[in-house]
Amino acid sequence: MTRDTTRRAVLASVLAAGTAGLAASDAADLLDSFAPLSGEAWDAADRSLPETVESPHGPAEVARDEFGVPQVEADDESAAYFAVGYCQAFDRLFAMDLQRRVMRGRLSEVIGEATLDGDEFNVAMGFAEAAEATWEVVAESRAGPLVEAFADGVNAARDDLPLPLEFELIGYEPEPWTPVDSMLMEKQISWTLTGDFGELRRALVADRLGEERAETLFPTRYDHDDTILDGTETRLDESRAASTAGRFDFEAGGDDRSTGGSVDPVDPALTDWLSGFESPTGVGSNSWVVSGDHTASGTPIVAYDPHLSLQAPPLWYEQSVETPERSVRGATFSGVPFVIAGANDRGAWSFTNLGADVLDCYRYEIDDAGDRYRYDGEWRSFEVDETRTIPVAGGEDRDLRVRRTVHGPLIEREGRTVGVAWTGHTATRTTVAIEAYGRSEGVDDLLDATRDFDLPTQNLVYADADGRTLYFATGRLPVCRIDGEVVDGDRVFDGSAGEGEWAGFEPFGESSWDGFVPFAEKPHAIDPDALSTANQRPIDDPTHYVGTAYATPYRGSRIADRLDAAVDGEGVTDPDFHRGLQSDVRDGRAPELVPEVVEAVRDAEASDAPDLSQSLVDAADALDAWDYRMARGSRAALLFARYLPAFRERVFGPAFTEADLGESYYPSDWTLARLPDDDPLFDALPRAARAVDALRAALAEIDEEGWETYGDYNTTRAMDHPLGGEAPFLNYGDLSADGSPGTVKNYRVESAVGSSWRMVVRPGTDATAVLPGGNSGDYFSDHYDDQLRRWLDNDQRPMSLGGGDDPAVRFESTGESR
Repeated sequence: MTRDTTRRAVLASVLAAGTAGLAASDAADLLDSFAPLSGEAWDAADRSLPETVESPHGPAEVARDEFGVPQVEADDESAAYFAVGYCQAFDRLFAMDLQRRVMRGRLSEVIGEATLDGDEFNVAMGFAEAAEATWEVVAESRAGPLVEAFADGVNAARDDLPLPLEFELIGYEPEPWTPVDSMLMEKQISWTLTGDFGELRRALVADRLGEERAETLFPTRYDHDDTILDGTETRLDESRAASTAGRFDFEAGGDDRSTGGSVDPVDPALTDWLSGFESPTGVGSNSWVVSGDHTASGTPIVAYDPHLSLQAPPLWYEQSVETPERSVRGATFSGVPFVIAGANDRGAWSFTNLGADVLDCYRYEIDDAGDRYRYDGEWRSFEVDETRTIPVAGGEDRDLRVRRTVHGPLIEREGRTVGVAWTGHTATRTTVAIEAYGRSEGVDDLLDATRDFDLPTQNLVYADADGRTLYFATGRLPVCRIDGEVVDGDRVFDGSAGEGEWAGFEPFGESSWDGFVPFAEKPHAIDPDALSTANQRPIDDPTHYVGTAYATPYRGSRIADRLDAAVDGEGVTDPDFHRGLQSDVRDGRAPELVPEVVEAVRDAEASDAPDLSQSLVDAADALDAWDYRMARGSRAALLFARYLPAFRERVFGPAFTEADLGESYYPSDWTLARLPDDDPLFDALPRAARAVDALRAALAEIDEEGWETYGDYNTTRAMDHPLGGEAPFLNYGDLSADGSPGTVKNYRVESAVGSSWRMVVRPGTDATAVLPGGNSGDYFSDHYDDQLRRWLDNDQRPMSLGGGDDPAVRFESTGESR
């Protein structure tokens, strides 16, 4: 870019180039939504890493591979993580600061009133205080000095380099990064994966529809055989496993513990408001491992693709670190120093969401003044009762009353309250575990480190270079009681009566975890032959209550079936097979739902139905000949993709509207497919008639939009930058995509959720990976979106360990600490 042109005109040209033909004058007008631009905006266009950087932690070198992945080498761990912090800040400083502001409830300080609801929720939940409690524990661990060095590196880059363009567009500068901020990122990840107010929604549905109807439409257990474990796996201690099989080890038998229960609902408006801060619809993952007995090389293979929000830049950031203590490469989240999912020279690890219930809700008797709540037979003051001020850019600051009980935060909305206990509200040691994973030498080290993996609750899948494999359910699993009896946690508890309390839990402090499920009694398997996880129920008869928020088994069934077929007998697999399985786009919902609509149209055609058009018959013919693959070039896939929501609306819409329950309360597609023809939902109009009408509506929508194939509708248009609404040049291009919510190659265009990172690893041998976009968050970088098309095709590139090419940056020791 030239420097002798006016800044506004130059950036206007950049905007026009990045918005597929937007006129430069219109692009210039776009700037009026942002702060007045200074010269720093143009510096952002020329950001680059310096050749040398002074480091108070010692020398290090950083090479960048052809995709911009930093490859850090150092003799000292602190020196290495100072360089990691510097590189992350160079590539992702705005994303880091944005997430920090979100979790601290300070986004309105720079954005304005539009983000006040989120800020109020995050301040009330106390995520920042939970991060502070976590740092007090982590600071004393081996990971502590490395987190501090990382923060020093972030701040060095913040001070040395021009700020990314987004800061100038909004008009603010980021504050220094702290170790607590990295702990806050741990809380953000954990909340994304485990923040679930499902018990509030279940109570509301039961109140509106009746207990029996709610159980039919929202079963706490899907009836299928595709669990992660089948009960024959080797456990840590077989004698202990045998002695506890089929029973609950906390004074009550597994079959005798109380489940369900009639509970008055929490205020509907409060329930709906809280539901807006849960995980995005579709958050989940695929991961599997195959032992060396079933691979061409004799080395195990781990395959992984987590399904999280898709955006520009991606959630994940790839990095490589080489020191005498570790040789590790993989993906982490911006602001987190250590590789979360990846590989070292001895093994590979990955995670999928367990679906565990680690959040409970409580009702309280509160006095008229709102200053005290009843607990343990007496009135007591709230543990915390203070006013916090939320700054608001361009508006009036908002005061928020923050109250906490013995269980955790009390959330209030327009005079309605609910108490919350979440395992992330206490000090957690997950950072300690993740740091240790990078140095691990095999299964035994992984197991030792996993004891510190407090949250989020995940399905850990691992294999090492010695040929050993592992599955383990990570995280702390609460045990709830009412009057001494162990009960499932899927209900709203009477907090004033002390129901559902977690023994050994200290919100915003350090917990002993004494009353939680023991480590050896959580679902796990030692040296499984072939095992896959896709967020389905982990086991049919768990020793302890785990949760109810499991995925429908479509992905899990498909993966298990293909793995079983591949390893049956003497069958062997190679990395290409596993990358191919990650690319599988057969939708398991289609064979359950398509035949009925085809038959319904055929029946209507045979009866000479007057409103049956030829286009409807042609659509039925296309669906009948379809292979159920959600491929971008398929016409039938498009028909199914638009038929399904139309059918769902016609089945559930009338009854749920009458009950004042919105679309977010509709049952799952698994339930939809299994509703019998005589279900009360079909009293007014038969199921077949609703199916024909839904297909007719889908055709009308497709014609109106001008779509021809699935790829016309299923595009990357939703993978936006956080500022993409006002600055669309920051968004990725609109490209056709394969996959659906029901496929292994997962993509949800309506919610922008899907495979947020893919990797296939042979431990100690080789690995490949791909990101949905690029490793850089800098719009002007060549690595902003250089992997997007590769990601669409699952064209993974090598993810090699060790040092890179010639160093791009040398960190030179200053001989003093920052």
